[in-house]
Amino acid sequence: MKPIIIGIAGGSGSGKSTVTREILNFIQPQRAMILKQDNYYKDQSHLSYEKRVKTNYDHPFAFDRGLLTEHIKELKRGHAIEMPEYDFTLHNRKEDLVHVEPREIILFEGILILVDEEIRNLLDIKIFVDTDADVRILRRIRRDMEERGRSLDSVIDQYMTTVRPAHLQFVEPSKRYADIIVPEGGSNRVAIDLLQTKISSILRKNDSIDQ
Repeated sequence: MKPIIIGIAGGSGSGKSTVTREILNFIQPQRAMILKQDNYYKDQSHLSYEKRVKTNYDHPFAFDRGLLTEHIKELKRGHAIEMPEYDFTLHNRKEDLVHVEPREIILFEGILILVDEEIRNLLDIKIFVDTDADVRILRRIRRDMEERGRSLDSVIDQYMTTVRPAHLQFVEPSKRYADIIVPEGGSNRVAIDLLQTKISSILRKNDSIDQ
């Protein structure tokens, strides 16, 4: 059965992961999976740690577009992939790959997934999580300090030099390609309920085909 790929885009700290979790909460685990754009940052083993730190991770060029596109197509065909993982403390890919089997519902999450036309055209439903900049930066500070071992000064410096400019240049304009815009992320219960209703309809249709 051809998987349904739901793209969930939005700025850093917008609440994409919360929306993704809310959608997953009502789907049987064996019927859905998450694919994260962050896992497809380019391998930087050839660079020193000091140079890797300076990479602009909010620019489309930071991602391995070819591998990501290939993997989305493979999942859409119903084929398994060997997915890379990224270590944000080392600013580089981990050595081991993760075997991923396709599911009926694939939730594809990332800040720039609506920017690339080829990737955009592989998505069946395109969602943009739209959250105010002050909320996003506060969430990013907390996440990067608590989960990624960053200092406050480094988070603020990165935000001002790369995150904010890239958001204005790439992320915000990509909102026009979304089928659904979700203001304020996972706290928007009306939008979440509508998404759950739509996905439930897709799953019921799949069930009727199987019978």
